[in-house]
Amino acid sequence: MKKVFSVLFWTFVAVTSAVCFVVAVALWIVTAPFDRQRRLNHLWSCTWASIYAIAYPGWRVRTIHRDRIRSGKAYVLCANHTSVADIVLLFTLFRQYKWVSKRSNFNLPFIGWNMWLSGYIPLVRGDAGSTKTMLDKCRSLLVSGMSIMMFPEGTRSKDGNVQPFKHGAFTLAREAKADVVPIAIHGGHALIPKHGAAFATTADLVVEVLEPIAYDAYASAAELGDACRERIITAIGRPAESEAGESSLLDGSPALPEHSLEE
Repeated sequence: MKKVFSVLFWTFVAVTSAVCFVVAVALWIVTAPFDRQRRLNHLWSCTWASIYAIAYPGWRVRTIHRDRIRSGKAYVLCANHTSVADIVLLFTLFRQYKWVSKRSNFNLPFIGWNMWLSGYIPLVRGDAGSTKTMLDKCRSLLVSGMSIMMFPEGTRSKDGNVQPFKHGAFTLAREAKADVVPIAIHGGHALIPKHGAAFATTADLVVEVLEPIAYDAYASAAELGDACRERIITAIGRPAESEAGESSLLDGSPALPEHSLEE
C-alpha cells in the first residue's frame, strides 16, 4: 500500500508541477515591472507547495506561532532538516523569505526552474566563490527587508536527530543585524527519511516557529548558533501540542493581509 501510494503521489507531483510552473511563468512576466523581489512568485510557491501538504487525507499539517515572524521585519530563519518534505512544510508558513539552496536543486524540472523565478539563492557547496556570492546576496536582501531561510545543518539528517549547526547563517545574522528565528519541524523524518522515496500514509506534521533570538544576544556567531540549535532540539523533544497561534491548512490559510506585497 505504501509503495503504491508513493508512486501515485510522485506522479501527482510531476503532473501538477508542470501546470503550476506555467502559472509561475505567467506571474513572473506580469509582475516583472513592479515586483523586483518576486514576492508574488514566492507566495505562489507557498500555495503550490501547500497543495502537496494537504493532498493526502492521512497527513495532518499544522503550523504553530507563525505570527512570531513579524511582517515588515527581516530575519534569518533557521530550521532543522531531516526530510525532503521539510521544504514543502516550510512553505506553509506563508511568510516572505528567500531560500538558500544547493545549486543542483535549481536544475530540477519545473520545481527547480521555479526557484530561479522566485529569486532564491543558489549555493555550490565547497566553492568559496559561490559562498561569497551567496552571503553578499543574503546581506543585501536582509538590509532591504527580506528574510532568508536556511538549514544550518547543511544537509538532511540521516536519523532524524539534529546535527551540529554550521555558523554561516549566524555570522550573517550578526553582520546584517537580523534576528534569528528557530523553526522546529516535527515529523518530517517519519514521513520520508533522507534518500527515501516512499511516503508514510499517515503523519502528524508540525512547523513550530520558536521565539526569535536577538542577533546580539550572544558574544559570537558560534554561541548564537548553539542557542538556536538547543531551542530546536528542546522543541522537537516534546509533543507539539495545540497552542494559540496554531493553524491547520485544512482549516484555511492565513488571512490575505499577511501575504501582501507590503510584508
